[in-house]
Amino acid sequence: MTIRQPIVTVCGHVDHGKTSILDRIRGSSVAAAEAGGITQKISFTLFPAKNIKKGCSLLDKRGYKLDIPGFLFIDTPGHAAFTNLRKRGGSLADLAILVIDINEGIKPQTSEVLSILKLNKTPFIIALNKVDNISGWRKQSEDLKESIEKQAIHAKQNFEEKLYTFQASLNSYGFNSDLFFNLTDFTKKIAIIPCSARTGEGIPELLMMLCGLSQRFLKDKLSLGEKAKGVILEIKKEKTCEYLECILYDGKLKQGDEIVIASFSNPLKAKIRSMEEIQPVSFSFKPVKEAVAATGLRIQLCEKAEILPGMPFQIFKNNLSEIEREFKKELTENIKTDEKGIVIKAESLGSLEALLLLLKQDNISVLKAEIGKITKQDISQAKANAEIPGNSVILGFNVSVDEEAAEMKNDVKIIEGDVVYKLIEDLKKWQEEKRKEIEKEKLLSLASICKLEILPNFVFHNSNPAIFGVRVLGGKLKPDIYLIDENNEKISHVKNIQHEKTSLKEAVPEMEVAISLPGIAFDRQLKNSRFLYADLSEAQFRKLKENKDVLSSGELKILQEIASMKRKEKATWGV
Repeated sequence: MTIRQPIVTVCGHVDHGKTSILDRIRGSSVAAAEAGGITQKISFTLFPAKNIKKGCSLLDKRGYKLDIPGFLFIDTPGHAAFTNLRKRGGSLADLAILVIDINEGIKPQTSEVLSILKLNKTPFIIALNKVDNISGWRKQSEDLKESIEKQAIHAKQNFEEKLYTFQASLNSYGFNSDLFFNLTDFTKKIAIIPCSARTGEGIPELLMMLCGLSQRFLKDKLSLGEKAKGVILEIKKEKTCEYLECILYDGKLKQGDEIVIASFSNPLKAKIRSMEEIQPVSFSFKPVKEAVAATGLRIQLCEKAEILPGMPFQIFKNNLSEIEREFKKELTENIKTDEKGIVIKAESLGSLEALLLLLKQDNISVLKAEIGKITKQDISQAKANAEIPGNSVILGFNVSVDEEAAEMKNDVKIIEGDVVYKLIEDLKKWQEEKRKEIEKEKLLSLASICKLEILPNFVFHNSNPAIFGVRVLGGKLKPDIYLIDENNEKISHVKNIQHEKTSLKEAVPEMEVAISLPGIAFDRQLKNSRFLYADLSEAQFRKLKENKDVLSSGELKILQEIASMKRKEKATWGV
């Protein structure tokens, strides 16, 4: 049986050391060159068996026979969306290394990755990185277990405390775990390998675990299939050429072969003009006539076509209808939308699926989920959702807004970003603000909160109606509300509000307006008053008090002032 390289994705929270660990394995220094020390794109590394043996002398020492031809490592940005690289039937990755900083534990993006790994049933091990940052830690031996046992008492206590805290957190996600050297059954617990990308501690043990688990549990799944299958990662343009950067995860592919690439409309059939393969432990490509899975490729097609990132492809063998059925199933099995909900757009299929998954976990309904720019059609659909509070919103993951859409987005909230958990966090915050705004409107339609300062130098008509100037200090001033003075004396209702001779339906804080109050004489009833308040019944006050979480601090202060005046009459008033 010919077996291929296992595909291993390296994932975790931003800045926990994913690329640094991979650098230590492959002997490069990519992390230092990345912008801000954060991986900007997906990259892959072909790591043959001879490099595994070179980097892991433990295999020879313990008499392990290496059957796998090597690994294809995929280094992803921290975002869970990139971890969700998929193929038909599940995850593109055969195994995952989840990198976690032992000093920080499970962070928001770690939580996302755990959700993705669990959903896709991807087996994984944990690289508990940055042990060298533990207070008092010193490398005591080339053997990790021995090094841990020989640590000074306070360093060992610090290590164990952080380890147990992390294990308890992981357990809350439904995963039992233990240090790799304590495990006898790797199907029941997740293996933890403490390590340091900086000093190299634990890296040989990490490689040994990957080899052992691959050969013990994945060997039957690694047999090379007859059909060439892959996934498009990125579309790159260099001068006049367009290249597809992709992963071939099964079969063999030759220059001149025809492939079919999935699309949301009709699949695209194209011939391979040229093909380059990623070189072992390198970032350079070399032209090849044939490539065998699993490997990273750069392909140039004879035909120009609109191709979306994340889409699967397959070799064409006069079986287009069969491929179409397979692609249709693949594209629809994870893109399930609701009759009502928000609109989401993402840069690739994997990103879209991950965003959709994590929104569903938070019980957020999605009406439309597509790949590509935010368009005017998206704006129109989001606008149609306006009758449902919190649904007139578009989430855009790593996508731009086209010009037509930008011109008509006024009534629609667009939340953009390149970190999934932050996008969802911003969405929830906006939806909560929207909910409070609607609740407040309902509440204040039943009872208005308002405080006015009388402007005594602006009395335009003394009586019946008294017309004079006021400054709105808080709340909203509306026609027909009844006013009281600071002594809780009932004054009159507001007949009209004007600003620069124009009648208003409401006046908001900081506005100076003229109001007319029928049935009173200003010089007799208001000459010595400074403030006016909206009059509230006890029932209205209780309703406002019950829903005070939707009121601003200024409105709450006015409510307290009104309550203080009313309390003189009745002891039940209070905030």
